[in-house]
Amino acid sequence: MAEETRTAEAPAAAVMAGNFIHDIIDEDIKNQVYSRPITTRFPPEPNGYLHIGHVKALCIDFGTAEKYGGTCNLRYDDTNPAKEEEEYVGSIEEDIRWMGFQWAHLNYASDYFGKMYECCEELIKKGLAFACEMTPDEIRESRGTLTQPGKNSPWRDRPAEESLQIFHDMRDGKYEDGAVCIRAKIDMASPNINMRDPVIYRVLHVTHHHTGDQWCVYPMYDFAHPIEDAVEGITHSLCSLEFEDHRPLYNWVLESLEWPEPPKQIEFAKLNLEGTIMSKRYIRKLVESGQVEGWDDPRLCTIAAMRRRGYTPKALRAFCDAVGVSKANSNIEMSMLEFFIRDDLKDKTPSRMVVRHPVKLIIDNYPEGQSELLTLENDANDPGKGTRQVPFSGELYIEEEDFMEVPPKKYFRLYPGNEVRLKGAYFVTCTSVEKDGKGGITAIHCTYDPDTKSGTPGADSRKVKGTIHWVDAKTAVDIPVREFGLLAHYNPETGFNEFDPNSKTEFTAKAEPCVKDAAAGERFQFFRSGYYIADSVLSKPGEPVFNQIVGLKSSYKPGK
Repeated sequence: MAEETRTAEAPAAAVMAGNFIHDIIDEDIKNQVYSRPITTRFPPEPNGYLHIGHVKALCIDFGTAEKYGGTCNLRYDDTNPAKEEEEYVGSIEEDIRWMGFQWAHLNYASDYFGKMYECCEELIKKGLAFACEMTPDEIRESRGTLTQPGKNSPWRDRPAEESLQIFHDMRDGKYEDGAVCIRAKIDMASPNINMRDPVIYRVLHVTHHHTGDQWCVYPMYDFAHPIEDAVEGITHSLCSLEFEDHRPLYNWVLESLEWPEPPKQIEFAKLNLEGTIMSKRYIRKLVESGQVEGWDDPRLCTIAAMRRRGYTPKALRAFCDAVGVSKANSNIEMSMLEFFIRDDLKDKTPSRMVVRHPVKLIIDNYPEGQSELLTLENDANDPGKGTRQVPFSGELYIEEEDFMEVPPKKYFRLYPGNEVRLKGAYFVTCTSVEKDGKGGITAIHCTYDPDTKSGTPGADSRKVKGTIHWVDAKTAVDIPVREFGLLAHYNPETGFNEFDPNSKTEFTAKAEPCVKDAAAGERFQFFRSGYYIADSVLSKPGEPVFNQIVGLKSSYKPGK
């Protein structure tokens, strides 16, 4: 399948034009293919946390059902008990609700183990499946290649009665893991390797998270999936593109079982987001090795991590809508996702002054020992969001990057002899600089003009080009801040994204006093820096720890 690269500058409308899944459903409705309402399902395997790719699937599965007035089920595809845990079940349900979706029915694939067992018996009786005693390695070697056909199993033509008895013995625990399996009898010369007598049932003596030790034989996913869909009355089974080659087997199972009005499988392209890791197996390894804080580490693209980082469901859904539904795999730049996060936060997030990398600013002519409370708006663009009182005195902190001794052209911040406005306060002019023995700046000295206080009559009669933010040195509070880069970098030698241990930066910033009262999960715009959230795990009452949600700058240009 062709792959397209979706850059930050690509217009969203290029992919949004049309939805081929809905075109297929419209045609099915027109032809009265189904006598039941449109029904979809979201079928995660409970072997890890949901991630950004699942957000797209959620939007497609639930959104399609909503569009046609139908329903969408949540079904746990728990046919592989060796990798599944109840922890993941709980996280999946929390994530779906947080995204704003609600399932019609909650089902487990394991609820249908009895039905699947009966279906396998039926195929054996019809001569369409057989008990095979080849080892897994032997089966793998006999399957052939893309250019060479496979070889029939020596047990392919054993009598149905014999295969049926072996299947019953498998169910009764008389075989060890890997000693025997049930294979579909299709075509070992098929150009589609998935159709070369695939294994549909195997022995596995493992306790299942949902059924306990009731079973020691389990269906393979490709056999279980179509039966699950059919039992639930699914009309359209929406899958990611990797299942396209499995669709002939999906259809073969249902046709062989003569299922009426069988579901129709439709595949769409997965969402691949640059600079992150989407493999649950890889994420699990990072979690278990302690390289990340857990499945909700804010650098990850799991829904739990994005929630902790401060992303919003509205922004994620808008992002997926813009990406659209396509048959072409695409690589989406992180800047596109960040655009929608920023767009949602800009009108609902109050502003606070936080100095990330502080340097002392001393106002020499400010009355010694004096301090005052200045009234600042929570949002300069929306007076309705109220105001707050911020302490001000003759000793402040400003950003290290807001001062230069020898500035380049068009540098409008503070430098010797230049005048700037302190946000919400006064005009100040730099007069001198203090340095330590190594040449590092320890303090910047200024004078202020008391007639330029923001909000007073005539204060804006003199214009300056630069406005910088600040915090009062005496009352500023220290807050831990964590900022994040891309979690992974692409390795051209392996062709995969690999974990970047330097993807997190931690430092202590100086903040206006009210910031220390932030509750876990509370978001702010740090003036001129970006959007931040009080971490839901690390924050304590009066001791918030802030995660960067997204910066203020954007290179993404949405479609018109």
